[in-house]
Amino acid sequence: MICTFNPVSDLDKNVNLIRTIQTKKQFNKFHMRIIFIFLFIPCFIGPAFPQDARDFANATFLKKLNKDTSYSELKKKIVSGFAYTPAGHWGEFVTGVSEIIHTQQKLVAFTFDACGGKNGNGFDKELIDFLHHEKVPSTLFVSGKWIDAQFAAFLSLSHDTLFEIENHGLNHKPCSIDGESVYGIHGTSSIEEAFDEIEANARKIEAITKHRPRFYRSASAFIDEVCVSMAGELGITVVSYQVLSGDAVAFTPGSVIEENILKNIKPGAIVIMHLNHPEWYTYEAMKSIVPKLRELGYTFVRLNDFVLTSDKGNVRRKVFIKEKDHVESHKTK
Repeated sequence: MICTFNPVSDLDKNVNLIRTIQTKKQFNKFHMRIIFIFLFIPCFIGPAFPQDARDFANATFLKKLNKDTSYSELKKKIVSGFAYTPAGHWGEFVTGVSEIIHTQQKLVAFTFDACGGKNGNGFDKELIDFLHHEKVPSTLFVSGKWIDAQFAAFLSLSHDTLFEIENHGLNHKPCSIDGESVYGIHGTSSIEEAFDEIEANARKIEAITKHRPRFYRSASAFIDEVCVSMAGELGITVVSYQVLSGDAVAFTPGSVIEENILKNIKPGAIVIMHLNHPEWYTYEAMKSIVPKLRELGYTFVRLNDFVLTSDKGNVRRKVFIKEKDHVESHKTK
């Protein structure tokens, strides 16, 4: 229930109610104090639940943004600036994307995506409780769709100092200016839509939490070079990953997730995982991974406390070169 109030009219109504109660002598002084707290305090300090999830629903929020002059003018400027720029390479590790913390120390950043959508609206509370119990600071990349589906959980996470809230896109679409797709997920189809995917969700998160995200991870981590540049113009750093946990593949055994991480870990690694599938085995894997990494001397950190960079030595990475209607996949070193 959302508490709305009018200080003048509500005070008048409440005063009349108190007089009625006093006249009938139905309540003693103790009861009167209780009534005062519940009837009068909200009129001075504001509603008990100031945020209505409906006000931040993607469609509603975007509609409001497009009526906002500062937003529409910025969009016009960005669209105009990139109107004749080729999309460039498409992939998880294109130029300008950060994949690792710039350090030689044994630091690891666990990042958890909350994707949202038809099959991605879950919330792995056991995982979050485990991170709390083990005091593992983490970075959470959250989409607008997931916020809509899990508003109460999102509010709780956003107030939790153990976690850093970052941007996973308004509608959880791979970020493209010309409609690229990956893993069966259709990407944004234009500069305008790509702008909304990044900036609208950044503003949505800021409107709810009062903190603007610094980092953005595209859905599936795939993005083209124009979108990376666009994010930069908006003051946002695009983040991919250095270690692929494999937990995004449905029901990957915890032992496989553990092996993927422990075999590929190195100082400064950014690990990509998910918090929106409690039925999968991310939590089970983490119960084993965390103590083993600690035994190896690793410390867990959030992204916003460090400088990020690319990992040019990562030979697993794939980049796609667009040549007219042909797409060629190749490895880079």
